[in-house]
Amino acid sequence: MSMNVRFFAAAAAATGVEEQRVDVGALAEAEPFTLAGLSELLVESFPVSASGHTPPLAEILPRCSFLVNEVSTRNLTHQLSPGDVVDVLPPFAGG
Repeated sequence: MSMNVRFFAAAAAATGVEEQRVDVGALAEAEPFTLAGLSELLVESFPVSASGHTPPLAEILPRCSFLVNEVSTRNLTHQLSPGDVVDVLPPFAGG
């Protein structure tokens, strides 16, 4: 199972990429794969910030909202499916 994750603003700065294909094969087979599971996987994949001016992803994710297939959610128990597109949206200045 794979999905596409797109990072914006501080999340993109912390990871050093704007888009990442994520393979969650064995993890997703063991139990339902959720947004929380994806968040954990991303923190493990990007343990340090790619930018000297941005905190690591682990510090940014708790403040983020997400779009799953263009639908907004903050529910970390949201189940993900193969082929989903997940956007990671940190708070933006000015709203």
